[in-house]
Amino acid sequence: MIKMFHVTKRYDREYTALNDITLQIPKGQFAFVTGASGAGKSTLLRLLIREEIATTGQIIVNGRNFASIQDHQIPILRRNMGFVFQDFKLLKRKTVYENVTFVLHVIGIPVKIQRRRAFEILKMVGLQHKMHSYPLQLSGGEQQRVAIARALINEPVLLLADEPTGNLDPDLALEIMQIFKRINARGTTVLIATHDKDMIQRIKGRVLVLDHGRMADDVLV
Repeated sequence: MIKMFHVTKRYDREYTALNDITLQIPKGQFAFVTGASGAGKSTLLRLLIREEIATTGQIIVNGRNFASIQDHQIPILRRNMGFVFQDFKLLKRKTVYENVTFVLHVIGIPVKIQRRRAFEILKMVGLQHKMHSYPLQLSGGEQQRVAIARALINEPVLLLADEPTGNLDPDLALEIMQIFKRINARGTTVLIATHDKDMIQRIKGRVLVLDHGRMADDVLV
């Protein structure tokens, strides 16, 4: 699913965010990428969604070599991916339903299919009864579950999450991680960036450890 070969990302002569990263994450795997603040976790995820371009090295995601992808092809590439961010990034003036189906609306999926998928996904995260609520009417945990539903609405083969539980209390964080586990059990490859070592020990999976932009460890817990 994900292949990176000797990938380096420099922002200037003074700062190298990632240094000679080589890794492979097979289809269907559940993995964490962890490390201290500034270790390169977010940069790694931004490279995988083609928000950033590697300085050197090769990246292949879902069979697509990023070196051969033109800018106008990036939206098509991302249709097979889902993203969950720490700050939710919900549209506050749109309902839960409108937030979740936004991407489907943009790409022209029929309304009937939008409704069916939205109900199924919101039911999976336990929020089908909040479909017509607005983000500011929801708790932090509920907002994060809406963000997860939005990431899943297009049935992605790969789900990336950047510190998705950073703003949540431990019980809510565990609940969110268990949702990711259920998503993974359905066949979606999941990669989560987190600094929460206790959570990693509770959830289990493959753990990629970054240290100052280098791969320091790669273990199963």
